[in-house]
Amino acid sequence: MGPHEDEPHQAGVNDRLNWLRAGVLGANDGIVSVAGIVLGVAGATTDRSAILTAGIAGLVAGAMSMGAGEYVSVSTQRDSEEALLAKERRELREDPEDELHELAGLYVDKGLDPDLALDVARQLTAKDALAAHAEAELGIDPDDLTSPWNAALASMGAFTLGALLPLLLIVLVSDDVRVPVTVVVVTIALAGTGWLSAHFGYGSTARAVLRNVVGGLLAMGITHAIGQLVGTQV
Repeated sequence: MGPHEDEPHQAGVNDRLNWLRAGVLGANDGIVSVAGIVLGVAGATTDRSAILTAGIAGLVAGAMSMGAGEYVSVSTQRDSEEALLAKERRELREDPEDELHELAGLYVDKGLDPDLALDVARQLTAKDALAAHAEAELGIDPDDLTSPWNAALASMGAFTLGALLPLLLIVLVSDDVRVPVTVVVVTIALAGTGWLSAHFGYGSTARAVLRNVVGGLLAMGITHAIGQLVGTQV
């Protein structure tokens, strides 16, 4: 087995991580958004159909908004990456020698001996000049550009799944315990999405879970209180 065969480069890693991130964020937003809506309406009325209608409207609108927003965001990122790669292709075509020395200079800046850096630059250029320059100069893998459709679909699907949790709870649980049961289950779900977001982002899990849970509880508490206030005034 060769020295690098135990750690193979996998094309598409960035794209997979991108839609996983979009999925976790989408699920979290679905949970918080629809939990806030249904608890707010539940604070104003016990009418199950009114709560369900508001929850479904929030789910559909939120999923479409998340998908569209993610598509636009990732499309803009991909357009920028493709423009930079096109510029790099043009420079390699028009002045390959200057680009070779530029690449070698980048490796010198990273700590390589100038002669070794030039030799490395020559070998990488012979193998795949664009990939070598894209990685060293731009931090881009030309074969692993992010997909806006993957991110948008992951975000929409995850938002829908996350939103279904508080929506089903609030309409299926009996009136006398629907609010506390929904709050408890949603809090556990938010702790889970907080942990996942930290796991994919290599951040502090404790901080992410606490931030997620506290933010969700505040959103639910405020919307429920507003619903109760509006319900007594209308």
